[in-house]
Amino acid sequence: MAKDRTYISFDWALKRLLRDKANFDVLEGFLTTLLGSDIKIHRLLESEGNKDRDDAKQNRVDVLAENSKGELLLIEVQGESEYAYFQRILFGASKLVTEYIDSGTNYDNVKKVYSINIVYFDLGQGRDFVYHGKTDFVGIHEHDVLKLSTFQRQQFGVSEVYQLYPEYYILKVNDFNRWSRVPLEQWIYFLSTSDIPEDADAPGLKEARQKLLFSQMNREEQVAYRRYMDDRVVLADQIFTAKGEGRLEGRAEGRAEGRAEGRAEGRAEGRAEGQQAEKIAAAGKMKADGMPAELIAKYTGLAAEQIESL
Repeated sequence: MAKDRTYISFDWALKRLLRDKANFDVLEGFLTTLLGSDIKIHRLLESEGNKDRDDAKQNRVDVLAENSKGELLLIEVQGESEYAYFQRILFGASKLVTEYIDSGTNYDNVKKVYSINIVYFDLGQGRDFVYHGKTDFVGIHEHDVLKLSTFQRQQFGVSEVYQLYPEYYILKVNDFNRWSRVPLEQWIYFLSTSDIPEDADAPGLKEARQKLLFSQMNREEQVAYRRYMDDRVVLADQIFTAKGEGRLEGRAEGRAEGRAEGRAEGRAEGRAEGQQAEKIAAAGKMKADGMPAELIAKYTGLAAEQIESL
């Protein structure tokens, strides 16, 4: 692709360009495609992750937005593997629920939260690349889903209980390189490759093609962006190296443990065989002395068939 058609990565755009109200249409297109409903961003809200940090190696970016319905949209990009990331997702959504309700306010004013997580590492085990989590209450006896009453539906303006609770989206975009006519898959492709083919027609990608060009950034931003991408490459290489070394160490430890276990098992088997031989020898002497087979079995633990064969 020619230089003037090189697009910046989405995570960098979140850090810089997409915080500009003039570029909200790109972010709105992404959210509309993912959530399946028309999203209009009312404003961006301040959060700890929104504070500008010059720490590219800590590849974590988040944007907190509020849509026209007053719902909160937390978008986070995570590039570095984090084993407790599921708990991090829960903490982030829970924190928003409590931070954006005034003290003394009725609970029916708790804001709806969407936690959208774009991860560039293998999170958990699963074959899909987009996962959606929501809260349902299912009966343990009848297996029915708990519903809202007619009054509650009217008061809250929703039809299902899960719509009152945070919803979670996990986009596992690493290594996704399949172009598609499906809008969401077009976005996943862009998130993974930073490429927008000419026939892209998902909401927001047309605007991204115009606004996320590398060539449109000033010299200072281009230098910062290149440094950021270099740090990402270094981070990816460090993770790859750590995994490789871990596998080698694991195989070496496995072989050593295997040898140790083999020796231990050999000793255990030897002891067991020796004890069995001692029992048989004792049983033979008891039988020669005329002791009944029942008593021999009681004292030695041998089976009647073994005693009879002596």
